[in-house]
Amino acid sequence: MQKINNDPFSEKGICRALVVKGLITKEQAKEIFVRKDRVRDAIDKAKAERSKNIPAGVMIINPTTIVDMIAALKLIRADNPALELDEDAIFQVLAEEWGFPFKKIDPVKLELNLVTTTIPRSFAMKHLMLPVAIQEGALVVATSNPFNAEAIDDITRVAQMPVRIVIAPKTDIIRLIDEMFGFKRSIAQAERVFDGPAVDLGNLEQYVRLKSPDELPANDHHIINAVNHLLSYAFEQRASDIHIEPKREDLWVRMRIDGVLHTVYKLPKKVHSAIISRIKTLARMDMAEKRRPQDGRIKTNKGEVEVEIRISSVPVAFGEKMVMRIMDPQVLFQELEGLGFTGEDFERYNKMIQRPHGMVLVCGPTGSGKSTTLYSTLRRISTPQVNITTIEEPIEMVHPEFNQIAVQPGVGITFASIIRNILRQDPDIIMVGEMRDLETAQNAVQAALTGHLVLSTLHTNDAPSAIIRLLDIGVPYFLVQAVLTGCVSQRLVRKICPKCIEAYEMDRDALRRLGLDIPVSGGSGRADTGENGRVTLHRGKGCFQCRGTGYYGRLAVYEVMPYTRALRKLTTQNTDLAAIITQARAEGIISLRENAVIKLRDGITTLEEVLRVTMEYED
Repeated sequence: MQKINNDPFSEKGICRALVVKGLITKEQAKEIFVRKDRVRDAIDKAKAERSKNIPAGVMIINPTTIVDMIAALKLIRADNPALELDEDAIFQVLAEEWGFPFKKIDPVKLELNLVTTTIPRSFAMKHLMLPVAIQEGALVVATSNPFNAEAIDDITRVAQMPVRIVIAPKTDIIRLIDEMFGFKRSIAQAERVFDGPAVDLGNLEQYVRLKSPDELPANDHHIINAVNHLLSYAFEQRASDIHIEPKREDLWVRMRIDGVLHTVYKLPKKVHSAIISRIKTLARMDMAEKRRPQDGRIKTNKGEVEVEIRISSVPVAFGEKMVMRIMDPQVLFQELEGLGFTGEDFERYNKMIQRPHGMVLVCGPTGSGKSTTLYSTLRRISTPQVNITTIEEPIEMVHPEFNQIAVQPGVGITFASIIRNILRQDPDIIMVGEMRDLETAQNAVQAALTGHLVLSTLHTNDAPSAIIRLLDIGVPYFLVQAVLTGCVSQRLVRKICPKCIEAYEMDRDALRRLGLDIPVSGGSGRADTGENGRVTLHRGKGCFQCRGTGYYGRLAVYEVMPYTRALRKLTTQNTDLAAIITQARAEGIISLRENAVIKLRDGITTLEEVLRVTMEYED
């Protein structure tokens, strides 16, 4: 462990360290010294404004350092002009210089009780220190100043275990202290109102208890703060779903990020009913009804973008389980070119959706991205000259350019019945959320026959199977021949994290034994084959951005099958699926497996993802 000129935040020492590591040039170091006083004044002014919102009695020892000033300048990095010199990069250099490990804290992996009960919030804010884990009998504490020996000694005495220091960016520590302690305070205050015997047995058994006059209402400000935090936290972590799951002893909060569920919090069971009631209030659901499933919606802001949250509650063993599906317009409405189509598949699909009439089917299991494909398609073909009407259960995302109808079986509005009414509304394009029975299929076919473009979904494993499914439902083969334009099947694969991507080699014969034949060239050409039959593939090592998973974001793989004249001839009363597949392959359609392999070759996804997503399909 060493200090720079006996002062860990020496301006000359830190600039020298950044120059030595190649992050800035000597000219940039001179620029820092020229501009630092003006930048310091701006930072101090901003801090003074923020200090007005700090609770009474909470003091922060947060003098403006040269690190704050350098980060505020947003200099271009000398070693990589595509990146800005941010606080993370500066503290990584300082951690190495000081002899401490650097840690980018993943909020999802923090344990709420460890962070908030080891040291008081006032102490954490005063010294900017945050307990983040217990490893090998030592308390791991993140800080931006590892030389505060007195504070470290105090934590050691309170925790009664050795303390291991890691370096983390200062703004991360301040933000996490605010979030974690603020959320914990809201939950603790709410729990205090419910203080009493833990007798909530959910739906397994019934226990009658007279409510006290101070029973926590759904509009209590502590619960409001807690629910607001959960939503903001989910937006920040790019979650697609929030699961609120009551257990016998506690309440689990889990979030789905890139298709994988992470347990984020385990909260006291006493606040379960209040959190559920608050969400029901926001979603205009029946607060008194706890025995039947309910659906609702919330509209809120995510930065400058309006986001809709779809709410579903069902009774489970220990109470009501609630799932909040975050319908982000930036995810649902995308450019078709960026969804994952190959160039050839995009041309095929574009021809399908540009036709004035016919039926286009998008196939795949739940969670395969069909809604994103359909919404993005509708937005692409939407113009002031066409009337687009959708029938959905429920409406996933409200869009002003579409006329959207929600299925309501209770009042007679079903997929099948409403199509007949829609035809009297002068539509050009109709989107039917799901083709699930003969009546719906027959009405959709009639709409396509009478000069409308119909888009819908089917649950089939691949595109050729969509023809067989229509016949199985009961649609006559000659009507399928008359209206079907094409079928698309899709799956979602996780993308390799760009921050920690690495290359490795694998034997081509071993890949063939797994059923994968990597093309030698094409695309970006990132995978190649030498004389020794080795193939270069890519994977993610795991970093703070991807939470150690090696993946960041998802992309669709498609199988696009135009319904050609040859396929029409094969569609009969006794249609053979194998013959359909053989003909489609002869016409050059790219299967789901082949599409995924192209993304594997181009370094977009991994071998494990290709096998996970397409193994069942190939079987």
